Amino acid sequence: MSVPAGPVPPPAGYPRELEAEVLLTDGRVAALRPIVPSDAPALLRLAGQLSDEAVYFRFFSPRRELSEAELAHLATVDYRDRLALVALVEGELVAVARYERLGESEDAEVAFTVRDDQQRRGLGTVLLEHLASAALARSVRTFVADTLAENSRMLGVFRSAGFVESARYDAGVIRVTLQLEPAPAYLEKVDERDRAAAVRSISSLLEPSSVAIVGASTRPGTIGHELVRNVLSGGFTGSLYPVNPNAAEVLGVPAYPSVSALPGPVDLAVIAVPAGAVAGVVEECGRVGCRGLVVVSAGFAEMGPEGAAAERELVSVAAGAGMRLVGPNCMGLINTAPHVRLNATFAPVAPVPGRIAFSSQSGGLGVAILDEATRRGLGISSFVSVGNKADVSGNDLIRYFDADPGTDLILLYLESFGNPRHFSRIARRVARHKPIVAVKSGRSRSGSRGASSHTAASSSPDPVVDALFRQAGVIRVETLEELFDVAELLSHQPLPAGGRVAVLGNAGGPGVLAADACEGLGLEVPLLSEATQQRLREVLSPEAGVRNPVDCVASATAQEYRLALEILLRDDGIDAVIVIFTPPLVTEGEDVAAAVAEVAAASAKPVVANFLAAGRAVEALRAGERRVPWFAYPESAARALSLVVPYARWRATPEPGRTELEGTDAVRARRLLGETLEEAAERPIDGEGQWLPSARVQEVLAAYSIELEDGRAAWNREGPPPPETIVGLADDPSFGPLVTFSIAGIPSDVLDDRALSLVPVSFEEARSLVTSLRSSRLLEGYRGSPPADLDALADLVCRVGAMAEDLPELLELELCPVVSTGRGCHVLGARMRVVAVRPEPELRRRRLR
Repeated sequence: MSVPAGPVPPPAGYPRELEAEVLLTDGRVAALRPIVPSDAPALLRLAGQLSDEAVYFRFFSPRRELSEAELAHLATVDYRDRLALVALVEGELVAVARYERLGESEDAEVAFTVRDDQQRRGLGTVLLEHLASAALARSVRTFVADTLAENSRMLGVFRSAGFVESARYDAGVIRVTLQLEPAPAYLEKVDERDRAAAVRSISSLLEPSSVAIVGASTRPGTIGHELVRNVLSGGFTGSLYPVNPNAAEVLGVPAYPSVSALPGPVDLAVIAVPAGAVAGVVEECGRVGCRGLVVVSAGFAEMGPEGAAAERELVSVAAGAGMRLVGPNCMGLINTAPHVRLNATFAPVAPVPGRIAFSSQSGGLGVAILDEATRRGLGISSFVSVGNKADVSGNDLIRYFDADPGTDLILLYLESFGNPRHFSRIARRVARHKPIVAVKSGRSRSGSRGASSHTAASSSPDPVVDALFRQAGVIRVETLEELFDVAELLSHQPLPAGGRVAVLGNAGGPGVLAADACEGLGLEVPLLSEATQQRLREVLSPEAGVRNPVDCVASATAQEYRLALEILLRDDGIDAVIVIFTPPLVTEGEDVAAAVAEVAAASAKPVVANFLAAGRAVEALRAGERRVPWFAYPESAARALSLVVPYARWRATPEPGRTELEGTDAVRARRLLGETLEEAAERPIDGEGQWLPSARVQEVLAAYSIELEDGRAAWNREGPPPPETIVGLADDPSFGPLVTFSIAGIPSDVLDDRALSLVPVSFEEARSLVTSLRSSRLLEGYRGSPPADLDALADLVCRVGAMAEDLPELLELELCPVVSTGRGCHVLGARMRVVAVRPEPELRRRRLR
């Protein structure tokens, strides 16, 4: 983001990292940046625009005039002991927040000024967040503010911020003290405000009361024509304004020559004009007060550096006018809610209304997705094609879908991540009550090339994506077919309590295929209890097989299917049932399907079906009170269940909290690394960083109670030695620090058997990490070697994760070998690489990008 109204270049010491675009409570965009001396005239204008009450609250007197010396003092800061941030809305300076350190202490006095007409939009709160984050990075740990007792708005900002607060009243003035620490209550408040603002901003896109189609066309088959046609045929409940300077009407709707000529306000503008004309349209939309944009036009970042620069300028102009932007290079958006009924896409197929929300990074694929959803009868609540994701991304949409009472399930097609750590934090919360299913393409080198060429998507390492999804509770599928299979299961059936599956059918072959598929996919097909087997014998033919798979034989009737399915669902050792039907000569598949649907509707366990040569049976499976998913092959049914079971287990497990580790001293570790970097300051250190001497490595590890033992301490007990493991830390430019775990030797070097975790990592996640390898069975004791202490290994993983969180200078860490015996583990070797970095702010602050 550029520095609006500031000098070029900015003054010495200007902290560009404090620039940010933020969302206000009404969903509009504002820009924050540090103050610069040339802001003095704008400050004077702001003072003149304040009401008498605002002046009195700010200065404790009716005095309004400011001398040139006072203005210069207010506009000139040192960006450390004196710092001020300004807020700009539609390019105009409307608010200021500042602090001044009190002497040499860690305390600072703060003050805020917000223009009257901009109050109640959250400006004071977001300025406080950013000012506090900047202050803490500059060793200011306490804010002090003297506020008149009747200034309830400012007092409300302080009290609701989430900081630890104290207040003292004296002669009509309340002195408020805020402790600037990243306490859980503060972080929760920031997330809550961020979520609410994001939902409001996306509401302006998906719930508009008026839509303009800029580039509307009278020629059928063109994008501009199909956009208008779809809005009309979808029954949009608001006002539609086609914009075409060469047409009087489009599809019977009066057209207008420009956005400026529209007869009323516009909430959403859908832009389908040549790329070179888009910037002018965006500027015009900003001038008339448009709230949101969908840029269908292509020709931006996906075309190369020049297109990327044009795209950045597009976003900057939109943000400067307070607008959110979907695209460019996208297909549009849909909201089937009865109070909206908006189809602002050029897709040839309109979706069936329903409760599934979909975000797609590919426009062309979005057309196929809508077509397949319609074919399967899966109803859509919202659909957004995000295209190049220049502004609005999946992170924004997930929060909107989460808040939408008309959405139960979220589907994503992703080619890249804008902010993976933000995605992880959002998805981890949402997936606890609404499933998220994602196809992440670009797994291969060629796939990554293809993604970057059509949506400007940058690839992410696939193992890291797996780790991200696993920790966030996102169900990852590999194909669109799997995406829809899982969607059918989650939309219509309850989650399984576990992975124990019963297979019920009337022919041996398909049942065996289903059982093999289940076990090959990590599910269990257990032997049924003797009591269940006896009940099945009582209702089925004497020739039936009742052990699991259950073979009712070809003569099985619909009633026998009904009774057998009821018995299996009552078995406490079964979590889900796959029902298979192969058409014989004597039984109608439609009758069997109706019986299965009726029983499944009354069960708390999921039922899925594979009806070969299904015909009208599929309609019967879908006609029940709770639809039974139908799959063309038994293996597909097993695969869908296998993808849902881990999610069900994750959701049933209490959310892990931050693991409190004893014996850690982050302050000492930071000091040690700081000393190392200071000692190396005279020698140039490139981006590859510097390897620490072994003595310093030992000291830093000791700060986290990790003892580096003498590497010559060989295994000297009788019997085979335990396997050697490796615990490491690597830094990914997009995902941040990653904790790695592997078993040394062939498992890691030849089989590439490694596990990854993003940070933070809880003890439960660390325990899962060390047991997730294909080679983890070696840790249980192999050929007489002692079993590893898995809890001790998990504790070590947590400590490495804590180092990653606390020490941004730590670029790489490898503990190898790590030998674990029955009690504890021993670190016999270590190396560590550090680099001078600008540390991340300790306090989380809301920002768009």
